[in-house]
Amino acid sequence: MIIIADSGSTKTNWLVLSKAGEELYSLRTEGLNPAVFPKELLEERIFSNKELVAIKGKIEKVNFFGAGCGTEAPTSILLSVLESIFTNAKITIKEDTAVAVYATADKKPAIVCILGTGSNCSYFDGETIHQKIVSLGYIIMDDASGNYYGKQLLRDYYFGKMPKDLADKFEERFNLDADFIKENLYRKSNPNTYLACFGHFMVDYKAHTYHQELIKKGLRLFVENQVFQYEKASELPIHFVGSIAYFLRNEIAEVLKEYNLTLGVIERHPIRGLVKKHFKVT
Repeated sequence: MIIIADSGSTKTNWLVLSKAGEELYSLRTEGLNPAVFPKELLEERIFSNKELVAIKGKIEKVNFFGAGCGTEAPTSILLSVLESIFTNAKITIKEDTAVAVYATADKKPAIVCILGTGSNCSYFDGETIHQKIVSLGYIIMDDASGNYYGKQLLRDYYFGKMPKDLADKFEERFNLDADFIKENLYRKSNPNTYLACFGHFMVDYKAHTYHQELIKKGLRLFVENQVFQYEKASELPIHFVGSIAYFLRNEIAEVLKEYNLTLGVIERHPIRGLVKKHFKVT
């Protein structure tokens, strides 16, 4: 059996396929970002799925695409975890940008963007994936991501800039005690995922004028900082993957139009697009 896994900081989708490419299982664990989570937590999250653990000895190949796998040190940590669990498998790890490209670009040149818990952007020339900027993570980068929007919502709430009708709903949904927030941001292991949970609130009430302005501000930052780093951006389709991209697809279309950019494919779950296009992962 073969596993294809697509992982962010929030969740990991696992597809278990037969050698012929037939889907046998669709499983999920929490996110496995090795740049954010320690080795022990990565192991714990995999072992939390009993179905996955039950078949681990039958897996011959693992193709893992993940956030945080763009540099050597965290990738090595994740590789050691996967090798210790899938002991009979050949394991390949690539950054999540690769599955985004394979799921959307169909081997044609494009700009491919990720908008989920975090954000990223790559240029695909039809054969090779290019990235000019190494992501420095959620504190400094990740424009227009779930954690970016969560951070803005918390700031505006505490600075009294969130409209009262939304602030009342915000208070009903979340524990906004300052000590509770700081505990999650500075002492717990996944602050980026914690921030991203506030982004769901924005999506639920995205028709509100305040949210529309917030959404488009983030998307414009993403276009200017990420998309326009590539000289051919105005000549190529701009593809997107991830939950934030999917739920903000109308706003993305509007913002790209402002910049005279061409919207391509928006794929919520790139792992599905990968399998659908019958990409052979070696």
